[in-house]
Amino acid sequence: MAALRMRDLPALHRLLATAEIEELAGRYPRERVRDALREVLGDLRRRLERGEAVPADAIAPAAVAGETRRRLDYLDQGLRQVINATGVVLHTNLGRAPLAPSAARAAALAGGGYSDLEFDRESGRRGSRQDHLEGLLCRLTGAPAALVVNNNAAAVFLVLRTLAAGRETVLSRGELVEIGGSFRIPDVMRESGSILREVGTTNRTHLKDYEQAIGPDTAALLRVHPSNFRQIGFTARVEGEEIAALAHRLGVLFLEDLGSGALVPFGDEPTVSEVLSSGADVVTMSGDKLLGGPQAGIVLGREDLVAQLRRAPLYRAMRPDKMTIAALAETLRLYLMDGFDAVPALRMLQASEEALKAVARRLRARLRRAGVTCELVPLAGRAGGGSLPETTLPSWGVALIAQDLEAFHRRLRLGRPSVVGRIEDGRLLLDVRTVLPGEEQELAQAVAAAYALNA
Repeated sequence: MAALRMRDLPALHRLLATAEIEELAGRYPRERVRDALREVLGDLRRRLERGEAVPADAIAPAAVAGETRRRLDYLDQGLRQVINATGVVLHTNLGRAPLAPSAARAAALAGGGYSDLEFDRESGRRGSRQDHLEGLLCRLTGAPAALVVNNNAAAVFLVLRTLAAGRETVLSRGELVEIGGSFRIPDVMRESGSILREVGTTNRTHLKDYEQAIGPDTAALLRVHPSNFRQIGFTARVEGEEIAALAHRLGVLFLEDLGSGALVPFGDEPTVSEVLSSGADVVTMSGDKLLGGPQAGIVLGREDLVAQLRRAPLYRAMRPDKMTIAALAETLRLYLMDGFDAVPALRMLQASEEALKAVARRLRARLRRAGVTCELVPLAGRAGGGSLPETTLPSWGVALIAQDLEAFHRRLRLGRPSVVGRIEDGRLLLDVRTVLPGEEQELAQAVAAAYALNA
């Protein structure tokens, strides 16, 4: 095989004019293509300078374009837009709750410049980042005080570490839950330094079980909401009011981890306000599930206890950044000013079958005009994110028929934008419940393009 020589290296402008590179320039910004191509030529030149035997076909347009594409793809491995057509609203793998447009703009504004994150504009002195959130959370929930950290696991850990380290925390065996990614309550308790004291049985725990477990080493009674599962049949679970009364009578804390958390009623999910009014001293919850905001952990409760958490050295390692604070604050304002319908995740959870059927009909019409074989179908979605595990969400969508569904779905996932549906009963299903406003045309175009290649 002939070897490449230095004088054989083509000029950059000649390569840019080839059809193979022109095709890349149609997919990526031209300047990025130029830079990547310059890197490819530079690497070939250095190899020749070192005396390496480089095959002559290394400068063939297809070979150069392939290496250039590889470098562009490497630089393009950040987060990509995904159209969620799975019907799972709080899809953990797809980023859970999408932000309201105003919340996304608030995050972009905070990230793109300076802000009064920890600055008191009136006094000109240092302020607290929590001031942007605490008043909104207290007003919405009725909590005396609030603190925000980077996720709910951090919130639970901080509470146990600060308020119960070295002492016992009593928890029902039926609430030793595991969340996705092997996040287990017993593991979190062990790492926090609090000593787990299990009571009751897997399916039945009574108030006397808690009472018999309380002793001089007891710091708190913990109640964990089974967000991602439900027990049915011969079961018993003590109400929060009863646990709170017992804890306060015997001088220990009552802590409740709500997990998903909800500011407004959803099915059998308790709201944060209800749990606080039942007597919980501290409540923890997520910001990016049933609240519909960015990833965050929210702690609500007694002023003296929240003040302890704020002073804890560990809090600094868990505090939220400015973009999270901006997005969460705007999401909370939407609840107060416009109602929960302004929050995309909540709007999707509450969408009516009639409205969804109308969207699905429009999508079917678009696809059929593009030559895609599809049909209108009733579907059942899910809340996702470990929330409302027994609740199905009646929905509508389209079913796509193709010879190789797996290859078709893969092509959709790798497209721009990426489209993710689900395969059931020999059909690729696209549930419109989770397709955001403004994405219908993009979705139809992406499906039509992948279908044409699949045919």
